[in-house]
Amino acid sequence: MLQYSDAAIIGGGVVGSAIARELSRYDLSIAVIEENPDVVCEASGRNSAVVHGGFAYDRGSLKARFCVEGNRLMDELSQELGFRFIRCGKVLVGNTDEDLKQLERTISQGLDNGATGLELIDGQRLHELVPAVTGSFAMLSRNSGIMDPFLFTINLAENAAMNGARYFLSHKVISISRRNGRYIIHTPSDDFSVKWVFNAAGKGAKAISDMLGITGYNVIGSKGNYLVLDKRLGPLLPMPVYPVPSNTYMGIHVTPTVDGNVTVGPDAVNTDDFSYYGVPADRMEYLRESASALWPHIDRKDVIRTFSGILSKWVDRNGVIQDFRIEVRDDIAPCAVNLIGIESPGLTAAVPIACYAISLMAKREDLRLKDDFNPIHYTAKRFADMSEEEREKAIASDSHYGSLVCSCEKVTEAEIIRAIHNPLGVHTMTGIKYRTRAMMGNCQAGFCQMRIESLLEKELGLRAEDVRYLRGSSWVLAGKMREG
Repeated sequence: MLQYSDAAIIGGGVVGSAIARELSRYDLSIAVIEENPDVVCEASGRNSAVVHGGFAYDRGSLKARFCVEGNRLMDELSQELGFRFIRCGKVLVGNTDEDLKQLERTISQGLDNGATGLELIDGQRLHELVPAVTGSFAMLSRNSGIMDPFLFTINLAENAAMNGARYFLSHKVISISRRNGRYIIHTPSDDFSVKWVFNAAGKGAKAISDMLGITGYNVIGSKGNYLVLDKRLGPLLPMPVYPVPSNTYMGIHVTPTVDGNVTVGPDAVNTDDFSYYGVPADRMEYLRESASALWPHIDRKDVIRTFSGILSKWVDRNGVIQDFRIEVRDDIAPCAVNLIGIESPGLTAAVPIACYAISLMAKREDLRLKDDFNPIHYTAKRFADMSEEEREKAIASDSHYGSLVCSCEKVTEAEIIRAIHNPLGVHTMTGIKYRTRAMMGNCQAGFCQMRIESLLEKELGLRAEDVRYLRGSSWVLAGKMREG
């Protein structure tokens, strides 16, 4: 089927969904084309979940500019979109004279970038802030923070959809042609005829750029592996703890999450495989040993899960990592906004990146604001966060609140059912996981997974064999072991 839109965004991750949300402020028809069955399958849901301060990026770079802007916007965005954000601060911990010089350089660069709340602190102050850390002094970034990257991305997407953007999930772009002043975007399911294209495809951005005729970019994959630790360690880590950074890498750090866990990582391993997310045992041990030099509380028995993410880095012929590239090449691909090398701090910078990308369109297109744009995404309070009185009222209004599905995270049947009927039409197990935190507890779905699978069958009228875990052929059940 041929779908017609004024604009298509290829890639529905955090940057693509931020573009969709900001573009939905205007009187335009918008299609978001995403190859995965959800918007948080790749880097947008596989990261440190840190809101960066803007001090780690080259002076005058887009990374620095948009990171500082995104950091300042995060309180407002969390209120509008209903995701958790904690401005807890962050420390970069040092011990040597060279560490001290590097931190002084980092503060100077940060101030030039417009970052605020940066200061050197001595060992006494460091241990007042983070008693369990090992280090002699540190740089404190007061305005850094942590957030829920899943709901940030999901709620950007759902708010965009509420304001008229249409999401086409499980649609992989296979080619792009141009005729009569419009782009025809081809996928195995549908074709799209659009005037404007935004390439926000993340790890697939080079391929889309090539399809648009904008060739020559050298993009490499950098895989970061992580450990997830038990919540019992959360109280020992009030803010992220980083080593002194190098010029190109922030180092393996230890980070609290907004839900009480602790993550360790990432490392940085170059890869040509943009689809393999397994974490080898030797990398697990490397992460544990490296991070223990900063925070000596990482025991193997406290590791409840591993995960990894892959960043697409644009590099020059010498392998030097480059700045974000956000461009319109009128001579080659008119009416196409091309985004290349959108890696860290892409999560923090997503909305400023989106606004800048749209500004390039606005220089070439007359955009009219809508009267009825609604920036608010309503997010129901989690049962786990309710008071006893609120829980009683919730159960009285909906009996499904009285049935606990995930006992580790206190997720109820009512919340699972609401997540199943989400506005984007995501029907995978991980789609429910990211929206509710079911399956994220200590047992890692040992008790609740099949309850959720059964609810998906019941609510959507699916066969058991049709329920997928994440994507593609990741079926939860392959069939019956025996008949009768």
